[in-house]
Amino acid sequence: MPTQSILQQPKILALLSLLLLLTLWQLLAIFLQSNTLPTPAVVAQVLWQAIESGELPYHLGITLLRLIVSFTLAMLIGCALGVVLGKNQRLDAFFDNWLVIFLNIPALVTIILCYVWFGLVESAAILAVVINKLPNVIVTIREGTRALDKDLLEMAQCYRFGRKKTFIHVIWPQLHPFVMAATRSGLALIWKIILVVELLGRSNGMGYQLHLFFQLFDVASILAYTIAFVTMIQLIELLILKPLDKKAQRWRR
Repeated sequence: MPTQSILQQPKILALLSLLLLLTLWQLLAIFLQSNTLPTPAVVAQVLWQAIESGELPYHLGITLLRLIVSFTLAMLIGCALGVVLGKNQRLDAFFDNWLVIFLNIPALVTIILCYVWFGLVESAAILAVVINKLPNVIVTIREGTRALDKDLLEMAQCYRFGRKKTFIHVIWPQLHPFVMAATRSGLALIWKIILVVELLGRSNGMGYQLHLFFQLFDVASILAYTIAFVTMIQLIELLILKPLDKKAQRWRR
């Protein structure tokens, strides 16, 4: 296969891109000769030691559990409310200002208020994450509901489709891209918020560990834990979200 043809393959380009990033990181670390920017090899060694000791898997598992719970709650509640607001103009007009307000409240403020009002407990941490994510899901699903093709809905009604059949064959295929958009943006947003939640009021999790490393100026551990978590999120995208997306879009030509 010609070299030019190989370089045009997306996977090869992605691999070359990562290699370039690692090379630049290595060169910059050598040039600076500073403890604040360790080399990739040093970070890899710290990462392996953290995995081998069991410390990283424990804290990563705690954070992923919080992510799954808060993400599931935000998506279920957000999708339900988004559909309701998208179908009911009066309710949408009434609650629109609420959405704008909650969209513009900083995540840090919500986290602090939840801890002040409910204490430094697990439920307050989960609630803070859900409140921060919920408005984004509602707005995305609301727009998807508004964009539903009314002709297709009328056709389903004419052919006497039941609610279940209408949802599966008419509503869901149209709403699916909006749900996936909310899902992907949700994962990107929620894990960042969870780290702040753990940093401020939890005694375990990735955020707590990063705060500890910050106090010790342990940059290698900060980078190692960051790489581990980003890798896990990418695996969720590749192994769960993309296959689900591909399966749900089989009806498209």
